[in-house]
Amino acid sequence: MAAESSEGEEEGKLTGGNQLLIVDEDLREMGKKAAWSVSSCKPGNGVSSLRDDNLETYWQSDGAQPHLVNIQFQKKVKLQLVVLYVDFKLDESYTPSKISIRAGDGFHNLKEIKTVELVKPTGWVYLSLSGNDPRETFVNTFMLQISVLSNHLNGRDTHVRQIKVYGPRPSEPYSASTFSIYFKRVHNLLVCKMRIGNHAAFEMSWTLCRSLYVEACNTK
Repeated sequence: MAAESSEGEEEGKLTGGNQLLIVDEDLREMGKKAAWSVSSCKPGNGVSSLRDDNLETYWQSDGAQPHLVNIQFQKKVKLQLVVLYVDFKLDESYTPSKISIRAGDGFHNLKEIKTVELVKPTGWVYLSLSGNDPRETFVNTFMLQISVLSNHLNGRDTHVRQIKVYGPRPSEPYSASTFSIYFKRVHNLLVCKMRIGNHAAFEMSWTLCRSLYVEACNTK
């Protein structure tokens, strides 16, 4: 699914982090399709800092634990992976130590799907949303909530520098470039047959062209 995200990993526990964000090509980032909100923030360190692609900025909470990041979609989406950037070396007691991930239709029916303990993480931390059942490779949800339950060194408020959420990329039997090549070939064939007056070949080519077009439209 992704590159190894930690120096050491036990069940429910992650140590270290990855300095490079590396994700499989069959996943796509879904965060831009969502509305993001947080339970609290210090002025100047709001929710936008989670999505600005800048590791120097961070969201800082400003309230009682747990600290929440809410990710809401207009329609149900498939999500497979959450990736956080946290930095114990810089943030120390502001660094999350225990995180819960919940999913549901909205605030009224969120259910916990993942709890993980972070041990002095510095870098990108990968949190798979796959279930124990091999068939459960993603969650299908309107909302994802990331809850910081506790911080290192008993810190109260938290720092999270980036959050990415990924879902499976839709299969594309015909890519735009592939279809374009086929269409041009058929078009050239049509022109050729028209010039030599081969009407039977013209009809056959046109039928092929039309079927390719319909199939491509149905796979978008």
